[in-house]
This record gives sequence, structure tokens and C-alpha cells, in this order.
Amino acid sequence: MIKVKEKIVVDEKGKKSSVILDIKDYKKLIDYIEDLEDVVAYDRAKKAGGKIIPFELAVKEIEKKYGTSL
Repeated sequence: MIKVKEKIVVDEKGKKSSVILDIKDYKKLIDYIEDLEDVVAYDRAKKAGGKIIPFELAVKEIEKKYGTSL
């Protein structure tokens, strides 16, 4: 689990309304979420049971389809 130092903002009624994070902690959380998204995408692709191709071939097919270079 990612450890962050957050500051809780409360409204005039004492209800928690927001969180303030240091930019360093915010970036750590974003990186962590992106890593989790990659794992979920991998698991879904694996579960789908599609054909597995090497990364380099996948890049070439994407470039061919979209006419761009990665």
C-alpha cells in the first residue's frame, strides 16, 4: 500500500469535504493507479483468450493500422 501524508479539509459543520496531498504523494498515487490499470488490462486480455503476439509485432500492426509511429 502507498503511504501518503494527507490533510483533511472540513467544512463549517465539521464534515470532511476534501483532501490535500503533497505533489510527491499525488504523483505516487497516480503511478500506482496506472500500474493497477495495466494489471487489470493484462488480466482481461489473458481471460479473453485471444491470440498472443510479440510486442514488436503488435507495434508494427498498430503503426500500419493508424499510420503512426510509437
